[in-house]
Amino acid sequence: MLQKTHSVAGFVAAELVLIYRDIPTISWEAAGALLLGCLSGTLADVDKQGSTMAKVLFPISALLRILKVRHRSLTHSILFMAALMFTALPMPPLFFWTFIIAYASHPLIDLLNDRGVELLWPLKLHIRLLPKFMSIDTGSVGETVFRWLLLAASLWIPFSRIVPVLGTLIKGNP
Repeated sequence: MLQKTHSVAGFVAAELVLIYRDIPTISWEAAGALLLGCLSGTLADVDKQGSTMAKVLFPISALLRILKVRHRSLTHSILFMAALMFTALPMPPLFFWTFIIAYASHPLIDLLNDRGVELLWPLKLHIRLLPKFMSIDTGSVGETVFRWLLLAASLWIPFSRIVPVLGTLIKGNP
C-alpha cells in the first residue's frame, strides 16, 4: 500500500481511539492524536528505501539496510510491535494507544496485499488475508477504492458522534 493509504488508515485508527477514550473531536488532544495517527500509520515503511519515513528517519533506515532487513519483515512483525509497545509505555495513555493502534494498522492493511507480511518474523512466512486473485496491489485501482473507503470512514466517524447530540438538542432534551 502507498503512504497516503497508510496515513489515512492511521488517521482512522486515531479517530477510533478518540471515540473509545471519549475525547472531544475538537480539542488539542484530538489534534495531536490525529497527527500522531497519520504519522504512525506510515512508520513501518522505514524499512523501505525511498519511502518518506526512510528519508525522514534516515539513520534508522540506514541501520535497517546495513542489517539487511527486508521490507515487510521486522518492522511489520508482531515481535516488533511488542517491542514498540514497551518502548512507548512512558507516553500518556491517549497518545500511547493512538501510536500503537495506528502503527498496527500498517501491517494489518498490508495483509490485504498479495505479497503479504512476515507477521511472525523472524520466520520467513508471508501471511496475507486474501487469496491472490482478490488481493489489493500497491498503487492499483483497488487500493484507490480502499483509500476512498477509509476517507469516507474518517468523515463518518466524527459525524456519528455529533448526530445523536444534535438529535437530543432538537428534541429539547438537554
